[in-house]
Amino acid sequence: MAAVPKCLLPVPMTTASLKFSDLSVSALVAGLVATLTGYTSSLVLMIQAGHAAHLTDAQISSWIWALSIGMGITTIGLSLALRVPIVVAWSTPGAALLIASLPGVPYAEAIGAFLLAALLMTAAGMTGWFDKLMRALPASIASALLAGILFRISVDVFVQAQHQTVLLLAMFAAFLLGRRLWPAYAVPGVLLAGVVVAGALGQLDFSGVRLELAVPVWTTPVFSMPAFISLAIPLFIVALASQNIPGLAVLQADGYHVPASRLITVTGLASAALAPLGSHGINLAAITAAICTGPQADPDRHRRYTAAVVCGIGYLVAGTLAASIAALFAAFPQALVVGVTAFALLGSIANGLTVAMQVPAEREAALLTFMITASGMTLAGIGSAFWGVVGGMLAYHVLRRRSA
Repeated sequence: MAAVPKCLLPVPMTTASLKFSDLSVSALVAGLVATLTGYTSSLVLMIQAGHAAHLTDAQISSWIWALSIGMGITTIGLSLALRVPIVVAWSTPGAALLIASLPGVPYAEAIGAFLLAALLMTAAGMTGWFDKLMRALPASIASALLAGILFRISVDVFVQAQHQTVLLLAMFAAFLLGRRLWPAYAVPGVLLAGVVVAGALGQLDFSGVRLELAVPVWTTPVFSMPAFISLAIPLFIVALASQNIPGLAVLQADGYHVPASRLITVTGLASAALAPLGSHGINLAAITAAICTGPQADPDRHRRYTAAVVCGIGYLVAGTLAASIAALFAAFPQALVVGVTAFALLGSIANGLTVAMQVPAEREAALLTFMITASGMTLAGIGSAFWGVVGGMLAYHVLRRRSA
């Protein structure tokens, strides 16, 4: 009888329940802060992508609902099963990619691409391809791809500054002050400053905001080769290289050694199940995970899983009220949304460029990847993220052989 791959073996569930004696005040606060940080730092990306693609409010609400519910269930389930603070998040770089790529793809085809990307992720976990794929894609190319995607989105803040100078200068000041005094809360501070200034300028419209429950909207997937190449493959690469790898690194840095393939399989299956409802993919978190895995969550590392459970509960609550959350962000002026997006992604861009330029022999290939991706070019109906990988890998192999 053939051996069952380790990644498919069931997670021991004998301890899959929360011990309330393990829950501390610090863990409760860490979990709530992780939830707040996740939403305030990147929810605007989904709102912006949805508006750019002319999606209805119901579709955007369903998108947020699907992501939130998937994140909540997997975060709680994995954390309780493994007694490890496993925090799952949506693919932030993937959402950034969609701002530029989604408007050119029919929504049903985009849903099909989301599903295919999730199935690729599931296959990577179930078959053990994860490590092989990471070895085939140099860190410099993956990081340059991420930086190029995020740069294209963030640079628009300077265009907005021409027309909303007062608002964006106030947000810029809040960002600098926040990074100086409260680095972990700089982005929420930028959002707060933006809301206050926009309100003072009479640019907030809350007339459409009301408390209501989200209603999932089913979209039957349609599969097309252009959507697969321009959306599914870049979403898969970005989530695998720029979210799951850092997420695993955060866990390992705090002393948690987890079955990586099993985690990727679970998040891939959850993403596939929720794709027809709008989910573009969920994966291991890095930034929000660090809030729950460090000593600030609890001095006892064996009790920090409760912080992740609290975060997961926060996801479920936010997902239930996704319609209200989407309407709330729609009440903000576009410049405020773009500004929060840009400042939230600044650190990711800097880290991506730093890693991309670390190896001298790979700098030209990484730079080409960054330039092609950031250009926003479309060739043969396929977006710049894919061509960035193609051009970068071609340069990587040619120049590596030359240097050899």
